[in-house]
Amino acid sequence: MNLDKDIVTVRPEGTIDTIQKLPNYVGISGKTAGSTGISMNIVVIPPSARAEPHFHDGFETAIYLLKGNVKTLYGENLSKSVVNKEGDFIFIPDGVPHQPINLSDTEEAIALVSRNDPNEQESVQVYRPDQSA
Repeated sequence: MNLDKDIVTVRPEGTIDTIQKLPNYVGISGKTAGSTGISMNIVVIPPSARAEPHFHDGFETAIYLLKGNVKTLYGENLSKSVVNKEGDFIFIPDGVPHQPINLSDTEEAIALVSRNDPNEQESVQVYRPDQSA
C-alpha cells in the first residue's frame, strides 16, 4: 500500500497536434499526471477525416469508440479493414500499422484511447505502405 501518493485530476483545456494528424485531448500521461505505465486520451476524428497511417512501437492500444462509425485500415500495406461503431471496444496489438477513417461526412467520431505507454506520442511511428503493392 502507498499512503504517500496523491490522486491526480487532469482537465485538458484544448487539443494538441499529433503525429497521427488528429486532434487529441491529452488526459493521463507521464507529463500530465506522472504516470509510469499508461496514457489515456480523447481522440477526435473530424467528419470524413483520416489519421496518418502509423503504428505504436512496443506498446498496445485499447480504444472505446464513444461516438461515430470508424473504418480502420490495418496490417501490411493497410490491406485489411474493420468497421467499428459507437460502443465498440477495440484492441490494437503492438506494432500493427493502422489508419482510422471517420465514415461520416457530417459528424465527428470520438474515441477514448489508452496505451501502456506513459509518453503516448513518443512511441508513434509513421507508416508508409509499399506504393508498389
